Amino acid sequence: MDSFPDRYGTWAVVAGASEGLGEAFAAALAERGMNVVMVARRGRILEAIGERLAAEHGIAVRCLELDLADAAFPGALREATRDLELGVLVYNAAFVPMGPFLDNDEDAIEAAVDVNVRGPLRLVRALAPALKERGRGAVVLMSSLSGLQGSPHISVYAASKAFNTIFAEALWYELIPHGIDVAACVSGAVPTPGYLERFGRKVPGMLSAEEAVRQTLDRLGKGPRIVPGRINRFAHQLVRRLLPRRTAIRLIAKSTKHLG
Repeated sequence: MDSFPDRYGTWAVVAGASEGLGEAFAAALAERGMNVVMVARRGRILEAIGERLAAEHGIAVRCLELDLADAAFPGALREATRDLELGVLVYNAAFVPMGPFLDNDEDAIEAAVDVNVRGPLRLVRALAPALKERGRGAVVLMSSLSGLQGSPHISVYAASKAFNTIFAEALWYELIPHGIDVAACVSGAVPTPGYLERFGRKVPGMLSAEEAVRQTLDRLGKGPRIVPGRINRFAHQLVRRLLPRRTAIRLIAKSTKHLG
């Protein structure tokens, strides 16, 4: 199999790269020989991660301190990468309002829509045309098993993840004739700092960020929906094909009832 740079291009963009899955994507792509553009609001953290990846893997890194909720970020990102041969685009950032929907702060709901929905739309619209023009590339949008059904107490987050799955599936069909692999990574729980802060406990099927990312990158090009982990794939099929909708919602509610 061709290397990632040969297959897709020499540079990857990872949005939401300052911790957790985003940091793991940046590290895994660097390990596979790709130069990395790391994007997040926390510039100092990005610089520290970027220096480590450059030293460990001998790759080039660009760190962009941008707010993914800002409508101006796609233009700034496009301008900052205009001279690069982009190959892989990863959108990982997410905002999670917690608690009953009617108790959610309006600003938090708007932030979730900006980061979780408008963010990936803007990123793909800004950068994917260059991939199409070159005739190769890949797009990975992070989704979640919580988006398979209504998820009480994280309703906006779960709905946004369902959006990303469906958006990625449509892009997969539209872009594969142009040499671009697209996939939604429908992840189960991952013990990232954000997850541990909110949920504070491990659950069956939990994978490390590094393992979830490895499985995702290994399966790029094999279909529009990637579910890392055997237990998570079983849960995915169970929810989609066997469980009544009401039962699936009640099950997820048991694990989220303490939130908010």
